[in-house]
Formats: sequence, C-alpha cells, structure tokens
Amino acid sequence: MLSPASTAIVKATAGVVAENSVAITERFYPHMFAAHPELMRVFNAANQAIGEQPRALAASVVAYAVHLIDPASPDFGPIMNRIAHKHVSLGIKSYEYPIVGHHLMWAIGDVLGDAVTPEIAAAWEEVYWLFACQLVAEEGRLYALGGTDPEHPWRKYRVVERTDENPEIFSLILAPLDGKTPEHQTGQYVAIAVDLPDGARQVRQYTISSGPRGDSLRVTIKRVHGIGGTPEGQVSNWLGDNAQPGSTLEISQPSGDLVLGESEGPLVLVSAGIGITPIAAIVEDLSRRQPDRQVRIFHADISHTSHALYNNLRRQVLSMGDAKAQNWYEEDAESAPTLYPALPGFMDLADIEIPSDATVFMCGPLPFMQAIRMTLLDKGISAERIHYEVFGPDLWAQNPENAAAAD
Repeated sequence: MLSPASTAIVKATAGVVAENSVAITERFYPHMFAAHPELMRVFNAANQAIGEQPRALAASVVAYAVHLIDPASPDFGPIMNRIAHKHVSLGIKSYEYPIVGHHLMWAIGDVLGDAVTPEIAAAWEEVYWLFACQLVAEEGRLYALGGTDPEHPWRKYRVVERTDENPEIFSLILAPLDGKTPEHQTGQYVAIAVDLPDGARQVRQYTISSGPRGDSLRVTIKRVHGIGGTPEGQVSNWLGDNAQPGSTLEISQPSGDLVLGESEGPLVLVSAGIGITPIAAIVEDLSRRQPDRQVRIFHADISHTSHALYNNLRRQVLSMGDAKAQNWYEEDAESAPTLYPALPGFMDLADIEIPSDATVFMCGPLPFMQAIRMTLLDKGISAERIHYEVFGPDLWAQNPENAAAAD
C-alpha cells in the first residue's frame, strides 16, 4: 500500500507523469543501455526500434499508479500476472530491478526537470518499488513452480523435426537434452535465445503450438519481414535459416497466463495469421481430452497457402464430435478444400451463430481482436468470457479500460 503522503503526491502529479510517460521511457532505455549494455541481451531490439516497449512500460507504470491511488480503478492483477510471465520467459533476475529503477527515476527527472521535487521523486520511487517487489515475488513463485533456477533460466533443447508449413512459416519439434520436458499448460509459450552473427544475443517468445506431449513441444514461427521502415525479424529469420534437425537451442520454461483450463462449456476459438498457434495447441489438447466438447473455430488468413497447421487442425476437428471450423481468406478463397470451403474477404462473425455462454480465446493482430471483440459483445458474449493473447508488448492490456473489459 502506498503511504498517505505519497498517495497525495501521486494523485496530484499522476496526470503530468501520464502525459509525459512515453517521453520518460524513451529517455530511460538509452540511458540504461549506455550504462548497462548487457541488458540489451534481454530486451527485444525490434520492439525498442518501433517504440512498442517504451509505450508498454509507460502504460504499465501509470496503470499501476492509478491502481494504487484509486480504489475504484480496474483490478491490476491480470496485468501484473501477464508481465510476470513475460519476465520469467525472458530470464529476468531480481537484482536487475534496482538498475531499472535507478534509470527510470533519472528519466523522470530529465524530462520533467525542476518540477520534480525531492518529495515528488520519493513518491514515484515508492510507486516503482511497490510495483517491482510484487513482480519479484510473483516471478519467484513462477520460477519455483517451473523448477527453474533464476540464475540459470535457460535449458538446451534439440530440434528433432522441422516442417516448413509454407515459405514463410515453419514448425520445430523440440526435445530437451536432459530428457525432462517441463510440464506446460495448453496455450503457453516459451522464449528462444539466439546468439546472432554480429555477437548480439536476442530473445523472442513463441507459442507452444502443440498440446502437452510429455517428451517434446512444438513451436511454429513466422519469418518477420521489415515493412514501412520496421526492422527485419532477427531471431525468426535466423531460426528459419539455421534451425534444422540436430540443432541445439536455448529455451525458457513455459510461461503465459492464457491457458485452456479445465472447463467443459462451449468454446469459441478466433485467430488470424500466425495467431493460429495457441488455437492449434488448444484443438490438439481438446481432441485428446474432450473430444465431444462443443468447439467453434474461426480463422482469417491471406490465403489457403498461408494457413499454417491446416492439415493438423482439419484432422483433429474431424476426430471430434461437436467441432466446426470456418475460415476466411483475403485471396483465392476458392482454392480452399471443398470439405471446408472458405469465405472470401475479412472475418465477419455478425451472422455466425455463437452460444451466448461460450468462452472465447482470441489471438491475432490487435485491431483484428478489438473488432472481433466488439462483434462478440454485440452478440451477447459477456466481456469476462473473452480472453486474448498478443505477440510482443501488450499495449491493449496496459490500458486500464481495456484490461478490465478484455480479461
């Protein structure tokens, strides 16, 4: 709990800090990396380049401060939990938090100048440390549950099989060298750490696109190409060029809070593009454990050729008693197999029958998920039944209004 004196100061200054939050974090990262270049091996360089990471951090800190000073604000717990899972997958260590705190407070002073009195600085430092201590505690719990030593968070896996789904997407089946596949919940992800040719080390998170198998896990990866000035995907392209059967990769413990769970009611799965990966894991799991559960699967893609994991999904859907799938293709919808004809254009669920008591899982680009969510709400699906996964910094969840509505 924030002290009474700090609560009053944060209430008085939250608007100014929020207004300048992105500028603060944009100053923070370069200053921290200049002093601690080793941390560049943890943070996603692409998200830094396009500004997503600074915006995500700024939104998180402001949302947490609002949570502390306003009892009526949305529950911050889901955001805290999601951040902790991301940090565990990246191998974040508790002793890195003082480094972040020091440079974040420097950035606040640098941007706001003389307006930051010692009292204001102390109040916002208290906010940061309350945030940090809760994250350290939750991350410690997750490391312990995963049987991971935080000082040695990476395990070596061998690529035992590779499938090129199409020219841009490939799947890797990975088995741990020590033979001990960690338990994971359906819908979780792992991070892969890669040492690039220029000496940089980068980490990226990829959904486990298979259900629990016991001896291996599958990831399905799309090569990321720079568009409109955005950088090429360093890790996805390196893996696409180099990850072959026999290759060894460093993998994190499975993480992620969007998981299937044990419920039995109707389930609606919505995805677009490479967002098919958690959906594929869920369908594989359901086909084994709950083959008679009512499941409706809706997917949007560029074309049938670009639709990753299609054959696996079709086989599993056919094996289930009450599963149905519908696809939308922007191009060449007529090329889809006649057994599952695709509709042309963009996904439109307005006229699709969906059980009002269904639980919904979504994965895809943010604008896509926001549009689908509005359609589902209009169809009577309650907001608390709509869950989502997003690749990269979760800019949607870190908006308090969206977090309350979507989780």
